Amino acid sequence: MIPSYFAGLGASLGLIVAIGAQNAFVLRQGIRREWVLPVVLVCMASDAVLIFAGVAGIGAVVQGAPVLLRVIRWIGVAFLAAYGFFAAKRALRPGSLRAAESGANGTLWAALGTTLALTWLNPHVYLDTLVLLGSLANAQGEGRWTFGVGAATASALWFPLLGYGARALSGFFARPAAWRVLDAFVAVLMVSLAALLAFGA
Repeated sequence: MIPSYFAGLGASLGLIVAIGAQNAFVLRQGIRREWVLPVVLVCMASDAVLIFAGVAGIGAVVQGAPVLLRVIRWIGVAFLAAYGFFAAKRALRPGSLRAAESGANGTLWAALGTTLALTWLNPHVYLDTLVLLGSLANAQGEGRWTFGVGAATASALWFPLLGYGARALSGFFARPAAWRVLDAFVAVLMVSLAALLAFGA
């Protein structure tokens, strides 16, 4: 059982510890110290639901519904492109830390909505969790649920580390230029991800 747990932990960390739309948003919220706990909890809960659904065998259903994945894909393209556009708009407009914050989501519901969209409108999350992790889990036989717990643990460790660890960068981001660089990076990342979704797989 212990090998299955660590196999799940390692596999999941390998998938989530990467620069992506969701991680970039959590990082930004952490730097701003705005709604970090709710955002982190939504990320952790979403991953857990998807991972255990994959362990339960839902991945096979997803693979058999390519139309659904295509719909999610194009909604995701539109959302990522729009998010990238607004990040680019902030990056091109000089201002203070407060000004940088003013162009972003300020309310709890807006932050949660963005978190949910960045998570659930990304078709790759279904392939990573439901299909890939689900397949790896079911290859563990009786240890598949232990594998799932290990995979969910990875999210429970990573997102708080990212969200609250980002606070160490808040001093650096007290400078307007630093926010412009971050927003420029986020803009390029989001538009690139949108292009990959649109013209990739």
